[in-house]
Amino acid sequence: MKKLGLIGGTGPESTLIYYKKIVYGANKIVGKEFFPNITIESLNVFNVLNFCSEKKYDDLAHYILNGIENLVAAGCDVVSLTGNTPHIVFDVLEEKSPVPVVSIIKATCEEASRQGLKKVGLLGTRFTMEGDFFKKPFREKGIEVFAPDGKDLDYIAEKIAHELEHGIVTEETRSGFLQVIQNLIAKEGIEAVVLGCTELPLLFDGLALPVACLDTLEIHARALLAAMDLSA
Repeated sequence: MKKLGLIGGTGPESTLIYYKKIVYGANKIVGKEFFPNITIESLNVFNVLNFCSEKKYDDLAHYILNGIENLVAAGCDVVSLTGNTPHIVFDVLEEKSPVPVVSIIKATCEEASRQGLKKVGLLGTRFTMEGDFFKKPFREKGIEVFAPDGKDLDYIAEKIAHELEHGIVTEETRSGFLQVIQNLIAKEGIEAVVLGCTELPLLFDGLALPVACLDTLEIHARALLAAMDLSA
């Protein structure tokens, strides 16, 4: 059995969801009198976003690596980020981390491939939607990724930064996100939508979507439980 370390705080709301999914998921696998020993290193999501907006990717990698080193010092055997956007420097983290780092993008890409998807929409922070770091692994598996553009992209990015990162969920924003998804269906013919920000489950919880949904947090949590080797 391997001890899991989470780089949390990116943002706080999704970190809480990760914690519950990992703890109760492990409990379901092992037995009712077991909860795993995990460690969370909570970072400031706004530091992460500022590094990205200023394209200070070396500083971002250093910031996260400091957190990983703290997790390793706490005895963690495997670690993970709890946000999609920090994966913009995942390759550097994977190379320099002394323990394995489980990628949310790789796990989601593998699930999309397993489902036989060829066209997916991507919702996330501005950096996730505009960047190539999330889309590239999908392209390599023959899956096209379409993010919103123009006003739709600005709308999604603004709502994530100013509402969801603070735990604010409104029906008006739900309706707005649904309209963006409908626009991607009409314009690009997407077969599924990727919730490429780990705060998005707050908004879509229990909501019926017009296409299949790839919840990156849910998919990642399953991959983390597998990486913990709970049966050992």
